[in-house]
Amino acid sequence: MSVAGGATPESLQQLIDRTPDLVEHFSNDAPAPHFARSGSRSAAFIPPAFTNWRDEQTAWDETAALFHQSHHMPELFLSGPDALRLLEHLGINSVANFTTDRAKQYVVCAPSGHVIGDCIAYRLGEDRFELVSGMPLQDWVAFNAETGDWDVEVVRDAPSNINPTGGRTNFRFQLDGPAAQDIFREVVEGELPEIGFFRTATVKIAGVDVLVLRHGMAGHRGVELSGPFAHENRVRDAILEVGARHGIKPVGTSAYFSTPLSNAWMAYPVPAIFTADELRGFREWLPGDGWEARTELGGSFRSPNIEDYYATPYDLGYGNIVKFDHDFVGREALEAITPEQRRTKVSLVWNREDVAKVLASQFGPGPRYKSIEMPVAYYAWNQFDEVRSTAGEFAGVSCHAGYLNPEGELLSLAMLHHGHATIGDEVVLTWGEPDGGSRKPQVERHEQTTIRATVAPAPYASSVQNMMRAGATAVKA
Repeated sequence: MSVAGGATPESLQQLIDRTPDLVEHFSNDAPAPHFARSGSRSAAFIPPAFTNWRDEQTAWDETAALFHQSHHMPELFLSGPDALRLLEHLGINSVANFTTDRAKQYVVCAPSGHVIGDCIAYRLGEDRFELVSGMPLQDWVAFNAETGDWDVEVVRDAPSNINPTGGRTNFRFQLDGPAAQDIFREVVEGELPEIGFFRTATVKIAGVDVLVLRHGMAGHRGVELSGPFAHENRVRDAILEVGARHGIKPVGTSAYFSTPLSNAWMAYPVPAIFTADELRGFREWLPGDGWEARTELGGSFRSPNIEDYYATPYDLGYGNIVKFDHDFVGREALEAITPEQRRTKVSLVWNREDVAKVLASQFGPGPRYKSIEMPVAYYAWNQFDEVRSTAGEFAGVSCHAGYLNPEGELLSLAMLHHGHATIGDEVVLTWGEPDGGSRKPQVERHEQTTIRATVAPAPYASSVQNMMRAGATAVKA
């Protein structure tokens, strides 16, 4: 995959110009760019499981889990006198309280108010920032830095599976679970600083300076840890040695990519960049074989209009961080969205009888329904299944789907329209792709069926709900 802005046979705009039906292309012929679909290449960095994914899921619910994030997330380092001003111009977040001991869930939008991407943004110094994850967001920031009148410098660090250097700038781990705080306290050398939610501090682990971000992926007092990549193994071994007394388990990619089901993060929404005239320059800057060009669509929901796959910050559950205390790209459009026009992010708890029906269909002559992979049904990285009310009204779309062993349930995250997101209501989703399945090589031939589901809070796990309520007053994004 080419790095954005580099030499490539064609641009994203040229790809779009020669593609008669963009939705059809993304549904059938675009290979997903994400690490989860990198096939055997991912095993060179992190195995699918260190033990088994069920026990690894259970670890973050009962003991402790160590998530290995060093290889799959892109990073962008932004520095210079205008760095904060550029982030303020592009982001929906307020930067009024963006101090050097703080990180933010940073979100950028197109002029239409639809999301291009999100990431974790660290403020490393007065004029230095680190953006972690969110390739479309990082491309958008880099494009604006390069083409606008900003006194900034951008340094990119690509994921390991597309990184020609064979290494990363930083290692990155997430320590989470009920015992995470005890493990963290024991492994840190010297006095443990008090770190508030989404606040940062520097500590020493195994003699290495480690940057700590206090946040949880699994509902507990988790910490994200990063430092120089050369010291990755030293820090990891120290954490696992201390953690062994607390039942820690390292987590492989299978369980790791199921974490959105626990924390209700809508990972990597379709970037809202493919149609607007104002973004033509961005599309001409982007490579025709880059991340955005490999947007993959799957599921039963099918619209001829790519814009029907876009989402606003409100749809993704980011309404609390939209701040109109500054001018930013997309502000006017977001201000015009009424509460009735916003979708609500919820969890859907799939009916066990209907799930059993799908599983049973895999035996015998058929009909065969779309198989349900566990722990995550990522037969398409961007998954959109049609959801209707029991009366047949279109209610929204179901996205990330999979199984959580601690809860013993199949769940999905959904964006439901106004009037259809009442907790406890039953809805019906269509499972499987139209016309017997797409041409995606990972999709087998199958028939569609329906699955009943119950609308539930997002996040679904009560431990995560409690953590988010506790941190709601501590973080002002």
